[in-house]
Amino acid sequence: MRKEGKKRRKRKEDKKRVVVSNLLFERWAHKENPNRHYRGNQIKTSKYTVLSFIPKNIFEQLHRFANFYFVGIVVLNFIPVLNAFQPEVSVIPICIILAVTAIKDAWEDLRRYKSDKVINSRECLVYSRKEQSYVQKCWKDVRVGDFIQMQCNEIIPADILLLFSSDPSGVCHLETANLDGETNLKQRRVVKGFSQQEVQFQPEHFHNTIVCEKPNNHLNKFKGYMEHPDQTRTGFGSESLLLRGCTIRNTEVAVGIVIYTGHETKAMLNNSGPRYKRSQIERRMNRDIFSCIGILFLMCLIGAVGHGLWNGTFTEHPPFDVPDAKGNYLPLALGGFYMFLTMIILLQILIPISLYVSIELVKLGQVFFLHNDLDLYDEETDLSIQCRALNITEDLGQIQYIFSDKTGTLTENKMVFRRCTIMGHEYSHQENAKRLETPKELDSDSEEWTQYRCLSFPARRDQGPAAMRGQGGSQPLRRSQSARVPIQGHSRQRSMGRCEISQPSVAFSSSIEKDVTPDKNLLSKVRDGALWLETLSDGRTPKPSLATASSIADFFLALTICNSVMVSTTTEPRQRVTMPPSTKALGTSLEKIQQLFHRLKLSSLSQSFSSTAPSDMDLGESLGANIPTTDSEERDDGSVCSGGYSTDGGYKSSTWEQGDILEAGPGASLEEVLQAPALSLAGPELCYEAESPDEAALVHAAHAYSFTLVSRTPEQVTVRLPQGTCLTFDVLCTLEFDSVRKRMSVVVRHPLTGEIIVYTKGADCVIMDLLEDPGCMTDSDVEKKMRKIRARTQRHLDLYARDGLRTLCIAKKVLSEEDFRRWASFRREAEASLNNRDELLMETAQHLENQLTLLGATGIEDRLQEGVPDTIAALREAGIQLWVLTGDKQETAVNIAYACRLLDQTDTVYSINTENQETCDSILNLALEEVKQCHGPLKPGGKLSGFRLPSATPPPTSGAAAPDVGLVIDGKTLNAIFQGKLEEKFLELTRYCRSVLCCRFTPLQKSMLVKLVRDRLRAMTLSIGDGANDVSMIQAADIGIGISGQEGMQAVMSSDFAISRFRHLKKLLLVHGHWCYSRLARMVVYYFYKNVCYVSLLFWYQFFCGFSGSTMIDYWQLIFFNLFFTSLPPLVFGVLDKDISMETLLALPELYKSGQNSECYNLLTFWISMADAFYQSLVCFFIPYLTYKDSDIDVFTFGTPINTISLATILLHQAMEMKTWTIIHGLVLAGSFLMYFAVSLAYNAICVTCNSPTNPYWVMEGQLSDPTFYLVCFLTPAVALLPRYFFLTLQGTYGKSPILRAQKIDRLPVDKRELEIQSWRSRQRPATIPGEAHPTNHLGSPTSGQSFRSSTPKNLSPAERRYKEDWVLPGERCSRDHTRDDPYSGDSWAKFSSGEHLLLEPSRTMASGQTNSNWPFSRGSHRRSQSSLTI
Repeated sequence: MRKEGKKRRKRKEDKKRVVVSNLLFERWAHKENPNRHYRGNQIKTSKYTVLSFIPKNIFEQLHRFANFYFVGIVVLNFIPVLNAFQPEVSVIPICIILAVTAIKDAWEDLRRYKSDKVINSRECLVYSRKEQSYVQKCWKDVRVGDFIQMQCNEIIPADILLLFSSDPSGVCHLETANLDGETNLKQRRVVKGFSQQEVQFQPEHFHNTIVCEKPNNHLNKFKGYMEHPDQTRTGFGSESLLLRGCTIRNTEVAVGIVIYTGHETKAMLNNSGPRYKRSQIERRMNRDIFSCIGILFLMCLIGAVGHGLWNGTFTEHPPFDVPDAKGNYLPLALGGFYMFLTMIILLQILIPISLYVSIELVKLGQVFFLHNDLDLYDEETDLSIQCRALNITEDLGQIQYIFSDKTGTLTENKMVFRRCTIMGHEYSHQENAKRLETPKELDSDSEEWTQYRCLSFPARRDQGPAAMRGQGGSQPLRRSQSARVPIQGHSRQRSMGRCEISQPSVAFSSSIEKDVTPDKNLLSKVRDGALWLETLSDGRTPKPSLATASSIADFFLALTICNSVMVSTTTEPRQRVTMPPSTKALGTSLEKIQQLFHRLKLSSLSQSFSSTAPSDMDLGESLGANIPTTDSEERDDGSVCSGGYSTDGGYKSSTWEQGDILEAGPGASLEEVLQAPALSLAGPELCYEAESPDEAALVHAAHAYSFTLVSRTPEQVTVRLPQGTCLTFDVLCTLEFDSVRKRMSVVVRHPLTGEIIVYTKGADCVIMDLLEDPGCMTDSDVEKKMRKIRARTQRHLDLYARDGLRTLCIAKKVLSEEDFRRWASFRREAEASLNNRDELLMETAQHLENQLTLLGATGIEDRLQEGVPDTIAALREAGIQLWVLTGDKQETAVNIAYACRLLDQTDTVYSINTENQETCDSILNLALEEVKQCHGPLKPGGKLSGFRLPSATPPPTSGAAAPDVGLVIDGKTLNAIFQGKLEEKFLELTRYCRSVLCCRFTPLQKSMLVKLVRDRLRAMTLSIGDGANDVSMIQAADIGIGISGQEGMQAVMSSDFAISRFRHLKKLLLVHGHWCYSRLARMVVYYFYKNVCYVSLLFWYQFFCGFSGSTMIDYWQLIFFNLFFTSLPPLVFGVLDKDISMETLLALPELYKSGQNSECYNLLTFWISMADAFYQSLVCFFIPYLTYKDSDIDVFTFGTPINTISLATILLHQAMEMKTWTIIHGLVLAGSFLMYFAVSLAYNAICVTCNSPTNPYWVMEGQLSDPTFYLVCFLTPAVALLPRYFFLTLQGTYGKSPILRAQKIDRLPVDKRELEIQSWRSRQRPATIPGEAHPTNHLGSPTSGQSFRSSTPKNLSPAERRYKEDWVLPGERCSRDHTRDDPYSGDSWAKFSSGEHLLLEPSRTMASGQTNSNWPFSRGSHRRSQSSLTI
């Protein structure tokens, strides 16, 4: 019965979780509490306990095949029949190996245990019914159902449902830096029904039941409902859940009930830690170990057969063949089997037992040098490279494909407002563009100018902002001061270990993001918008000329309101602004201002201010609002002032008298609703803390036009208008942005008109489909105007996209009271639903966000990171294919690809946009046929190499070489490829392409594409990204690199390596990657050579000892040989050796291809080393054998010269492999050789009866007195190494390998080296890449070629129209329905009426089946060729 009950509870837990208050069961037995089945809050990330450490760690280490093999060898040693040597001695090597690894594991686990102990011992406030108050408890004692009280700056101990906040609006602010690295604040709201509490929350009065989903790792997804005692339900979601590890900000007190604890919290479920990956060298090494095992078994088989044959030559049993107690002798077959096992024990070191430990130590050394490379350190972020996976450093030198995100990876993720279009009129903001091209900071010595900037010039209602801005002055009125503001937050509570110590800076607040120079034309229109708002407040009928002004006002109000930006101050950046304090007006006399003008000699600036003011006003009158007035004058005066500029590059927030503007009704007058603020130089500068840089850029842009976001609460948003007055909008509902809807909406009540307005912003391809149909308009003039506005806006959007800007559309909708009330009811029902909650919420959003009125669109520039074009060019020269996988629209991605040299202006670019599988199949076939005609077939084996090899078949075209090929696809095309089983054709096409650009990709599609290339092409892949949407791609690749950017740290936490800039990838791969691979690959090959060479000596001896399994070298010497005498030189070689210098590797990126082709370690190099090892072992054995053949020396006296010769040969072989010689290299080699003699002399002098009857006593001492020993030791290594020396000499003299040529260049003087490198590069690239000599980091307008846009003729059949729409040029898909009525677009589809099939061409289309002899393959062309296969 008990088992059945547990099963039922488990099934119930699998579906949902029910949580009740623990206070109801505090005095009851524990088994009566329904929350007792949930896990506690104690976390345990350590793997071991004191009792389980030894067995568990040994079990884990035995998963490595080599360790299992050596433990088996030790077991064989303890079988009496097979005991060739002392069994206890054979335990030592494997015990040392296991002990070293165990100590490392124990140290790491001890660190985890201490960290767990610190976290579990933190204290928090938990409500106790017995104490009638909150009491201190450790985190580990928190249980599901407990009530937790948290204070400002306190870290949240568990996943908690928010029930109370000291904020009057029921909001709690979180900083999730501990979770995802984001420094911007997130809002969490109290569950509905609990937000209107006037007094402190009383946990004992909580009798509700909480039903929610089971624990999962979705950080941003959570749903459930609260069932009240009256059976009513209240829904809640992730907006009410406080996640463990986050920090409370801007909220004095917050109370909630614990939902998930310990390892069931979302933070812990996402904490997978560093992942174990096996490098390609390790996988190949395991295969070669099996080859060594095959060699070992062959040797043992020869020994067993030889033992049987040798014993068969005796007619009688020899005296050393001892019978058992019964007088029976072993049969020959059984004796041969025992000898087989004995030979395994004897030759066991053929498998290098110390190789694995040496590899781990070498990788630690490589990681150390990576961490300490100053070139990989970023001063701006104060971050260096992080190596989270220590076992795949060598894979950095073998990458064949790079999959990169765009935003935040190739770009800065610093969004800069560039252009906008409003009601079909485009405002280019040329002044702002010029400022961004050459950003300069204000001269700090100009104190008087700074003082002037502190002043604020007000504008009367009939003037507008133009009166405030000087045109043509000697210094512009702009804010470009410090990029970082000084941070002072709440005082930190350091008691009870609950609060953080440090506080990060405000996100998205650099000067380049905040400063926007307004457009002159738009400034005058903003004045009209202000006048329109004034007519609304006065109840007057708006003039027809103000119709556009109303749209401009709505446009900037939407930019200010439709976001989730938090407002704080620079002095208290974590203190939210709700109502700015009241201060006195600034008393600045007119005479002082005139004196300032005179002293600064700003005559031109004064004239510009005068010229922008009305003719009947002088400067004194325009500044009249700054003259101190009485209180009554302030209340009666209708003139208002705008915020002034601050000295530190920000803007001052104006303040106002404490009028009750929140209670003004819709019909209130302007004086009642709009409160005139008084100027204040001491007013704090406002800081905008946004969840995304796009939102911050738009809010800063609106502020540049004096539409300033002043404060925000969940219920209200206050905006300061250009006149300086403030409007407070009631927020009725907010629909957050999500990746499915691709838009965000805010429902507000306009304080002047009382209308319910929906402001929406989102992707253009989404918003355009949600606009109101112009055909439904009764007025034909209005219909024509709407169509014209949409067509013009779409054309502007395409222009922005071609400039590489990120586009957003802004729209609005006016709702009636009844419609909103009905929709709000549906929304509440959807929020309270537990089943299909997401689908219902999506449906309600779709019901609201339709029939929109287009206001305009914005273009935001995401600036390229420094060094991105150079890095991409170098990676391409290195033979690496770079694919960009992004969720952005196609035009934006394509133009950024041109800007960063991912695509070249002379490339032939294929753009595939189709959802139909048959269409996709035919397009791929046509594209492949086209490309093969130009480039010829690929070489066999190119598939495994991972990069396109030069074609052996010349292309059929004559004259100039065929252009490079680029491919652009979208997410829908990838779905068609997977569903239609077209992966092979797609991959074949991509192998002809220099670059592939994938747009509108979801995170799942990114990982699917990475896995496709990794598995089908068997290529080494690297993924790099900076956001949470890149995590799946990073984890799918062989190497995942996270960029610690502005999108949080989720990508970094899931990565193998973390860097701060994309440009660091160049040195990381081309230099460190090459070195790590070259060092480790050659070290592994050397280890195999070393052990095979040494073990073969014992094997050759068996032919002269009757295959008895005996040795001529003392067993301790065998152990010391691998553990001490030859272990240190390979380590130094693997950590410090540099085959080519850093400067040469960076100057000649094509040297990286040696790692891609696995030139240092492959099947050929392995077997060549094996053959060399066998040859050297033959020389090292038989020269001493022939020397001492007829002498009467004992076995150890014969073995000592062999041991010494083999050590000298192996160390000299290592010296020949070293490309870099330092003092450390010399000391280690010489020290190893001298240590051998020191240990041998001491051991032979001490060991009198160590291995009776054959003792090594005084053997080495006797050899050192024999001249023959010296002769043999000098002659034999020379003979053994002669073939390798001869081979290296020929290779260095006649070899044409790029690596060998680069090594020769490295030996030249600096001036000659530079000339040789320039000569090399000129031969490699005879034609200069266009634009390479002048790299730029900002996106300019594309080189004008021809217009690739076209409209769809109305006489096409539906099938033809659908097929044409599947094959649109970049960006046409989102706008194809809106360009048909564009009077400015030409009809370029005349050819299709005749049924001609058009094939791709760099600059134009041509008919299928025809040969175009004028194919423009010339490299001199600067036209950007956008091509498309079209039927």
